[in-house]
Amino acid sequence: MCSAFKHYFLHLYGMKKAFQLFDFSQKVNYKNEILAGLTVAMTMIPESLSFAILAGFPPLVGLYAAFIAGLVTAIFGGRPGMISGGAGATVIVLIALMKSHGIEYVFAAVALGGVVQICIGLFKLGKFIRLVPQPVMFGFVNGLAVVIFMSQLEQFKTVVNGQVSWLQGTPLYIMLGLVALTIAIVLIFPKITKAVPASLVAIMVVFALVIVFNIETKTVEDIASVQGGFPPFHIPNIPFSFETLKVIFPYSVIVAAVGLTEGLLTLNLVDEITGTRGNSNRECIAQGSSNILNGFFYGMGGCPMIAQTLVNLGAGSRARLSGIIAALTILLIILFGAPVIGKLPMAALVGVMMMVAITTFEWASFRIINKMPKHDILVGILVAVITIVLHNLALAVLIGVIISALVFAWESAKRIRARHYIDENGIKHYEIYGPLFFGSTTTFLEKFDIQNDPNHIIIDFKESRVSDMSAIEALNNITKKYNQLNKTVELQHLSADCRQLLKNADAVINVNVIEDPTYKVVS
Repeated sequence: MCSAFKHYFLHLYGMKKAFQLFDFSQKVNYKNEILAGLTVAMTMIPESLSFAILAGFPPLVGLYAAFIAGLVTAIFGGRPGMISGGAGATVIVLIALMKSHGIEYVFAAVALGGVVQICIGLFKLGKFIRLVPQPVMFGFVNGLAVVIFMSQLEQFKTVVNGQVSWLQGTPLYIMLGLVALTIAIVLIFPKITKAVPASLVAIMVVFALVIVFNIETKTVEDIASVQGGFPPFHIPNIPFSFETLKVIFPYSVIVAAVGLTEGLLTLNLVDEITGTRGNSNRECIAQGSSNILNGFFYGMGGCPMIAQTLVNLGAGSRARLSGIIAALTILLIILFGAPVIGKLPMAALVGVMMMVAITTFEWASFRIINKMPKHDILVGILVAVITIVLHNLALAVLIGVIISALVFAWESAKRIRARHYIDENGIKHYEIYGPLFFGSTTTFLEKFDIQNDPNHIIIDFKESRVSDMSAIEALNNITKKYNQLNKTVELQHLSADCRQLLKNADAVINVNVIEDPTYKVVS
């Protein structure tokens, strides 16, 4: 009875932990969380505005996405410390749909993408992010660091007579000087004290200098106005038909894939930095929920933002509070703080983001490059190049994973080997070592001397594993060839699922049932 009650209470405790939004046992540094949230909000506003304008959306659509995605994922997301917003990775996917069908279709695609993400979370498919190899992670992070850095160079451009051109003369020198000052503060201030995030101090100091000395430089309001009201509820104004679904569904799937790829890779990165473990499936559901709300509240959709997440962690945040503070700060700025934030110099934000790019880059990858296999180096470089050139994180990671998988298959195929001997009864034994799968079947078949073998053959799979249908077909072929010469084959230590598929060879195969192992897959 005691054991039953103990099991019951442990079960209830496990359920409580599963449904608990906040870990109240975690010690929270409220000062760090609040300051980190304010810093994140400052860096998120110009980025969300820039991507909204780039895609042809009204500027406020970007800020609404930053608020909605930031708040929902901060509360319900898969791990504390991660920051979500109106990220460029998902917005770039939607530019073509915006141009062809308009913003109402974009809202519908974002909401449907959210449904796809929730389904992925509910079916617990988020765990497949673990299949991303380390070289792909290196390439992804390094490529993203370059993208973040290069995107800041856009702020050194201006529009003259409708033409975009680089800043020149005094405006350029002022911009460079303020950026350099920001970077210097971010580097030096932590040596004085870590009580306040250096990036926030840098933004405030440069802001004060520009205001006090009336320095003329590019500000947030030069990008777009940040003033507006609370996100209004709005059902996308589109025809509810199968034809509409055919238009938006491909975009929805891509938005979901890109968002989850960037989100789950960010989650892995935060896990490494903090030495803790997040919940990938919970993150999928939170992202999906935020995108559904985005679709119905004038948001352009979003996902976790690696740059802002790193700003958050660098400012000392380890809890959910900073993300909530950042989202609420953005809402308050939209409602009340636009006149002040509009005066914020872009140079300060550019300097902070450049430092984020520099610290994001895996400089250690240069130190270990000589120790890495050549194919891993190739994969890392390829993923980085695709990320930089196409800005398509999902495609970069997918190609990296495919190449890594093919290399692994090739290397594994070379490892299959066979030891053979004839026992005192004249039975020839083939002991197979290594996995039998589509890549190794040819080498496997070459191991047998069908013509010269005795009439009784035993193939032992104790040190091998029959992995796929190609392997099953190879076993069928080898048994058929022996059968044509009236020779009998026994397969030992073969798993039950393989035996069931070997129907074509039933007449000549005598499987050792007693010693068949049961294979379990760790999930």
